[in-house]
Amino acid sequence: MARESVQVPDDLHFTSFKEECNSEKGWCLKYKRSGITVWIQMTEEEKALHKIKCRMFCKDLSADTLYDVLHDAEYRRKWDENMIETFDIGRLTANADVGYYAWRCPKPLKNRDVVTLRSWIPVGHDYIIMNYSVKHPKYPPKKERVRAVSIQTGYLVETNSANSCTLTYLAEVDPKGSLPKWVMNHSWQLLAPRAMRKIYKACLKYPEWKQKHNPSFKPWVHPEQSNLPTIPLSELSIQHADSLENIDESGILEAKEEKADSSDEDSVN
Repeated sequence: MARESVQVPDDLHFTSFKEECNSEKGWCLKYKRSGITVWIQMTEEEKALHKIKCRMFCKDLSADTLYDVLHDAEYRRKWDENMIETFDIGRLTANADVGYYAWRCPKPLKNRDVVTLRSWIPVGHDYIIMNYSVKHPKYPPKKERVRAVSIQTGYLVETNSANSCTLTYLAEVDPKGSLPKWVMNHSWQLLAPRAMRKIYKACLKYPEWKQKHNPSFKPWVHPEQSNLPTIPLSELSIQHADSLENIDESGILEAKEEKADSSDEDSVN
């Protein structure tokens, strides 16, 4: 999905994203276990760009709560062990902002970060959150981290009942660097299912936590609560992957680590 200029997504963008989340055409099933399914989309072998889609059925969890957890940066600092730091840079509209996120990668790879334009919308009883990479002059790449590029990444939260929902995560990302094949396999065999389980567990604890931490503050639901500075689109430009330094990590061997979450029955060949 090539972009030439920075735009706040409109209804057509959200509709297209939802359709891709629910389509299986062109996707290869790789993992299916315990209510979690993972697909990848094949790309040219020489390209670092990859697409992954994960879906999880969430029992005893409302779509509203899941949507809140995906938005709540303060709570994310509590449960997201992979996060190094995150912060909002500024607000574009009532349902769009720009933010920074840095995360730990599997050792011995370098950690990554992104600056993204994020937008969100309720669609009936469902919700969509999606983002893509932009450049902001005050937040250039850092020497100690690799600046990754989100072509299109997001979540679709669909209501099944008053107390159950389905979460679909769709990511088209250029992590930059010539990554070894084990990293790609690692992402769908271990990292993606583990991340989905962590989100689910975090959601179950959120209502109790939120009651003790500014329970009425939800600017993603009530935009008038936002205290972010408004920034103009003219400050932003598209982050093209080819303008960033390409870090060659293709020769890095996988570090030994605990793999209790993965087994032969996890994957679908």
